[in-house]
Amino acid sequence: MSRVGSDQVDEVGARLLRRWREPHRYYHDVTHLAEVLAAVDTLCTAEDVGRDDHTVAVLAAWFHDAVYSAEQHETNEAESAALADAELARLHVRGEIRSRVGELVLDTVAHDLSDEQARDAARTVLHDADLWILAAPVARFDEYCAQVREEYAHVPVVAYAKGRGEVLRPFLVRDHVYRTRHAREAWEGMARENLARELTRLAG
Repeated sequence: MSRVGSDQVDEVGARLLRRWREPHRYYHDVTHLAEVLAAVDTLCTAEDVGRDDHTVAVLAAWFHDAVYSAEQHETNEAESAALADAELARLHVRGEIRSRVGELVLDTVAHDLSDEQARDAARTVLHDADLWILAAPVARFDEYCAQVREEYAHVPVVAYAKGRGEVLRPFLVRDHVYRTRHAREAWEGMARENLARELTRLAG
């Protein structure tokens, strides 16, 4: 990144925070952002991730839900990736870094990295950091479930239970929820317990 004034960086940060604080967000808000950023730092330290990969993962964390609407969720990630490219270009971030950040943001559509994609340390870090919430302590995980339901309050109960189950069940049937060694060792067991409990609730 070429040198830019701190005022320019602050302006981009302020615009992002305004997005993360939009009133329709119940889960995808500044608390989620802070949790993902903390998980990124934890994983980068535990996995000895290099500085460039750490930077890419942090930038992607800031942008990954910058555009968020439960009612138009099909385009959230694509619009967030486009926003990342535009805002980082204003800060004169190199095109290579912008492209990588965009890839990481788009990864959060399916949260399912191929083996080839998982060779990129930044991609595995953001993948696992965004899914940290699945391994949160019971009270926080249950709060997360309630917050997501609040964001989708416009969806009838039966349709929500079906759709939410379809989102969560694949994580439970995979060999591993997480891609990094640290997350598998420290978070995997709790994530599976939480997922099983929520799927049972959704099944009524």
